[in-house]
Formats: sequence, structure tokens, C-alpha cells
Amino acid sequence: MKVLIMTLGTRGDVQPFVALARGLLGAGHEVVLTAPERFAGFAAGHGVPFAGVDDGPMRLMDDPANAGAVIEGGARARLRQARTMPAMFTQLLADCWAVASHGAGAGADVVVHNGQIIAGQHVAEKLGIPAVLALPLPIYVPTREFPWPGVGMPTWLPAWANRATFVGMKAPAAIFGRVVDRWREDTLGLPPRRGRHDPLRRPDNGRAPVLHAFSPSVLPPPADWPDSVHTTGYWFLPPSDEALPPRVEDFLRAGDAPVFVGFGSMSGSDPERSTALVLEAARRAEKRLVIGAGWGGLDSSMSGDDVLAVEDVDYQQLFPRMAAVVHHGGAGTTGTAFASGRPQVVCLSSPTSRSGLDWHSTAVSLRHLSRSAS
Repeated sequence: MKVLIMTLGTRGDVQPFVALARGLLGAGHEVVLTAPERFAGFAAGHGVPFAGVDDGPMRLMDDPANAGAVIEGGARARLRQARTMPAMFTQLLADCWAVASHGAGAGADVVVHNGQIIAGQHVAEKLGIPAVLALPLPIYVPTREFPWPGVGMPTWLPAWANRATFVGMKAPAAIFGRVVDRWREDTLGLPPRRGRHDPLRRPDNGRAPVLHAFSPSVLPPPADWPDSVHTTGYWFLPPSDEALPPRVEDFLRAGDAPVFVGFGSMSGSDPERSTALVLEAARRAEKRLVIGAGWGGLDSSMSGDDVLAVEDVDYQQLFPRMAAVVHHGGAGTTGTAFASGRPQVVCLSSPTSRSGLDWHSTAVSLRHLSRSAS
């Protein structure tokens, strides 16, 4: 069987599919991973055949100020983003079809996609093959047991309201529907049909298979999910044979286990202030600190004797050696922290935003987490 895997997003949206591709290759299947061009080296490093596509909206994340403004700017900033993003998908959609029709993905028997890449179910429809929606978060399939996790929702909602909140996943169809419909007609030659923008539905209106790549011990499958939904457990890459970088090893051996703080792709508009807040919290908690810099809105230059900044390190190796993990709640980071057995706390917004943690609550969190780890 040949599997075409299609994903769009940050590393946390790509790494689980690299792990899935490795598992399929190990089982004797042929696999091609399609993702933004920037992940070509990452896929090659894990022996996964790769076909790159345009970065599309990922370019928004390349400018920390721009990304931070979107994350912290509220509804107005998100409305501006909604107006500009559709045009960013034009080349991405064209590239996806090129890969699937006559590129490395040609001849696929099934498409596995994460929904965010938009093209997945449409490419499969044109090729006449099944499409499987694969997700690290339960954001598509409605349930009465909890509200839509796409935005912060009250946990006390009645069951009927929980299910109703999943209407939030209709937003992509509203935002990108016109661009996708034009691509379907002009490039794929597909007619309009009811439910064409819903990845939970097959072209015959039956239920599409869904794979949830998280542990049922972390989130037991709700009783009202249909049989087409399967909770598989996390998709982890195998542990690396390489040691952590020497400077990381030296830092870890130089004192007590530090606390890790990193916010993944949820960058803020003021990385210096964010980093200063985190450093002050660690000082007051009397804890050594490893800062996950890069896209996480933290300044890698602000360090000291008890602080180490890292930008690209294997969390599966790093987290088990931490006293605690403080992060943004991304699916991959959360799963890796669970697997490490370390205490973790999630910051639901950038620490520079009004709803984020201040230094006092952050320091208290670090202190209590570190004590629970000892």
C-alpha cells in the first residue's frame, strides 16, 4: 500500500506524521510525507521520503512581531488574518495536487491528512481513494462530554452546548471555501457537492475515518464518538541514538535538575519582556532554568550561570532530566512531557498578554512543580 501523508503547521504538527511514516515504512508500506519545504531536512534525517510544498501561511510565523500580534491582538487581529490568509493557500493547493498527481505521491492508495493543509480530502476525492483525517488534538469530532478545544471554553457547559461549540470547526470552510472551490473547479475538475469542505465526510456522505494521535489514558474516548473515530496513542519518534549537545549535558551535570520553560510556536510580541518574566520567576523560585527559544517568543541571548537557552533539542531526551516542564499546551509537547513522567504546567497564553501569568504566579508554579518532582 502506498500512503500519501499531508500535513501543514509547525514542527508539532509535522513530527507526529514523521513518526507515523516511519511506522508505516517499518510495516512494509510505501510512504510519502508532504509538508512545508522547511521540513525537508527533518524528514530526511529520519529516513522519510518527502515532497515539499509551499510554506503558505507558515510565513506568518517567521516574523515574531507579526506572529505575536496575531496571537495577542484579539479578535481584530484575527479578522485581519482571516482576510489575508486565503491568498496564502493558492500556491500550497497547487503544489499539493502536483505532488499527488504526477509527483512523488502519484499512485497513492490512501491520503492521510491533518485537516489544516486543506487539500487532503479534495485530492483523495479526485484520485478516487480514501481520505483519513489524522489529528493530535480532538478538535473536529463533536462530543457532549467537553467543549471544542479550539479556544478557551467554560468547562461547566451543559452537554448539548458542549457539542454545539464544535461549530467552531466550520470556520475554515467560511474563510477558505472560495479559494478551495475555485481550485476544485479549475485544477481538479470537481463539481460542487454538499459537505465538500467537511473532512469528517466522504464524498458519498459517509463518515471518514479519523485517527486521534493521543493516549486514551490522557483523554478517554467519549462515549458518543462514532465507530469511525480511533484513538491510537501518541505517535513518538524512536529515542535518538545521539547524546544531547555537549553544552546541554554540561549544564545538566553542573547542578540540580532545572525547570524547562518554552512556548513552542506561540510566540509573543515582546520576547525580551517574556524572557525577563521567566528569568525573574525562576530566580524567585530558586530554580535553574532551560529556556526553549526559537519560535517560542523567548530571547535566547538572555541567559546566565543558572540559565541555558536551547533552540533545537530532542525533548524526548531532555524532558526526563527536568524537574518540571512549563509550556504552551501543544499536543506534541504535552505528550512528550507525559511520557517523561515529569510534572507539567500549561500557560494558556503568552506571558506578556494580560491573561498570561505574572512573575509571582509563575514563580509559585515553578516552586510547587519542582517540589512535587522531588
